[in-house]
Amino acid sequence: HKGTILIWPKRPGSWIYGAKKAREAFANVICAIAESEQVYLLAEANLIDHARETVEAVRKEKGYTCDFPVHYMQMESDDAWARDVGPTFVINGTGDVRGIDWCFNAWGGEFDGLYADWEKDDKVATLFCRQTGNDVYDAHPFVLEGGAIHTDGEGTVIVTESCLLSKGRNPSLSKEEIERKLEDYLGAKKIIWIPSGIYNDETNEHVDNVCAFTAPGHVVLAWTDDENDPQYRMSHADFAVLVPIPKEPVCITEYELAGFSFEDGEDEREAGERLAASYVNFYITNGGVLIPQFGDAMDQQALEIIGGLFPGRKVYPIFARDIIVGGGNIHCITQQVPISYKLQTERSES
Repeated sequence: HKGTILIWPKRPGSWIYGAKKAREAFANVICAIAESEQVYLLAEANLIDHARETVEAVRKEKGYTCDFPVHYMQMESDDAWARDVGPTFVINGTGDVRGIDWCFNAWGGEFDGLYADWEKDDKVATLFCRQTGNDVYDAHPFVLEGGAIHTDGEGTVIVTESCLLSKGRNPSLSKEEIERKLEDYLGAKKIIWIPSGIYNDETNEHVDNVCAFTAPGHVVLAWTDDENDPQYRMSHADFAVLVPIPKEPVCITEYELAGFSFEDGEDEREAGERLAASYVNFYITNGGVLIPQFGDAMDQQALEIIGGLFPGRKVYPIFARDIIVGGGNIHCITQQVPISYKLQTERSES
């Protein structure tokens, strides 16, 4: 990676009690990433100083080295899901890097979108590319989010039918027409459709919460052996490689519910609502792998299984309860920026 994009959280309908705990969790993720690559942190003008102070405080508290810089970039957004609103980067055969700006409509638009106004979010991808000097493909009006696709980097893409065929995204396109879009923009040679994602995932079940590549030809899949868990049937339908889900469902508490402030037209949460907690929502950096933790009995097993798939990388256990309350997890709040092959070659020759 050349670096990783994150967006500083602020939306009161996503992040409880002024996003205080969420910002500390984000800062923890930022500092872990900055040990092996640079971070681009997007924040609105009135929040940049606060973001810098919070990141520095967490760095000192946790003892992170933060060997790489954190670049604070002024940019407006509606929420903090960099994976979904940031550019999806692709590299061609000669090493050129270009971002893809998908159309973003808050995971469903007027049909079942999660908030009513997503105009700022829909501009993030192109604005980031302009500010960083990257060329960009404008994929509008094709609706897609970065979390809705997983690729092995060699032409295989995994998606969920529940998401890409949802009525709130591209209702006029057939499955075959959607495949052609993925082939055109991503260079996909093989597209694997699995039926479902994680139970109660409000994105219409993004693939990045249920299934992820660990290497070409190798995937992990969220799993439970509890036949009474609604995820049991869904994971069996998706079956590939076993990774546990938390033993106890992660649900919204009354205290957390009281910390939200919802706007008109925004999807509202309820106390006791099950969150789409999954260990598969990990993030790989140049030098490590960040793995969600929930204070659950399965946490350690998830660390051992996922960490064991990445020998040579440092394992970062990240307590992610304060992120999942907002609706996503570590992979959802991050978006990688690849380094071009040309630049790598120039460096190796110098």
